[in-house]
Amino acid sequence: MKHASVAGLVLVAPALAMVGALFLYPLGFSLASAFAGEEGELTLSHFQKAFEFYSTDIVFTIFIVCASTALIAILSIAIAGTLTLSETPWLVAILRSMYRWPLFIPFIVAAQCMRTFLAKNGLMNNSLVALGILEPLQTTSFLDWRGIIITFVWKQVPFVTLLLAGAMASLDRATIEAGRNLGASRLRVLLELVLPQVAQTLLVALVLSFVTMMSVLSVPMMVAGSQPTMLTVDMAFRINSYGDYATANALGVISYAICGIAAWIYLRHNMRRELQA
Repeated sequence: MKHASVAGLVLVAPALAMVGALFLYPLGFSLASAFAGEEGELTLSHFQKAFEFYSTDIVFTIFIVCASTALIAILSIAIAGTLTLSETPWLVAILRSMYRWPLFIPFIVAAQCMRTFLAKNGLMNNSLVALGILEPLQTTSFLDWRGIIITFVWKQVPFVTLLLAGAMASLDRATIEAGRNLGASRLRVLLELVLPQVAQTLLVALVLSFVTMMSVLSVPMMVAGSQPTMLTVDMAFRINSYGDYATANALGVISYAICGIAAWIYLRHNMRRELQA
């Protein structure tokens, strides 16, 4: 038994060392740097500077990520529900073959694609002009906060849909068929029978998407370079322009707090569900 324990520790040691070197040490260093002054004393001056300079960007970041998460939830439920409940084979086949594509595209590639798609003379506006829907003078650029949300939603919907559709597919079809036999519409079956049973999976996927969007630098920098911007851009600016790691780490701690609130909501929901069970 003792030899097995030692062998197990040896096997996991490289992974633990990598986690410690690449995640735990940078996390600890950033936390310490955010609260440490020039002489090593405890201070909140870096947070004061962060809120003084970037309070608008903090609110902007929360708005972008929350709005994107809400849209991701709506679209993911719609697509997963269609895949599970639709009685139109060709529609299910098209959705199943297409919705996963953005899942394999990196954020930086997605941002570059959106720069050419959402620009004033981009593919979207040119297509609308060619179809006669818009006049050339009516076109407008979406390379602002709208472009960031569109990119985040387009990139993360496949991830959430994949998890949600898998959870829906594992449900007992007898419950769904019973609801349909009693005259309930597909929408009502989805909202009242299917969705409550997969709410835990949906919440996990949305929390993971929330944290992922909080950490992305390329999308806000490439899609919307104007002010206000997201905290990741502010952190990169403080480091690259001023070498101000302390303020950048303070912004990082604020990001941790925002993500922690999302995690707290998930844990509270999970604990409430276990108590009800």
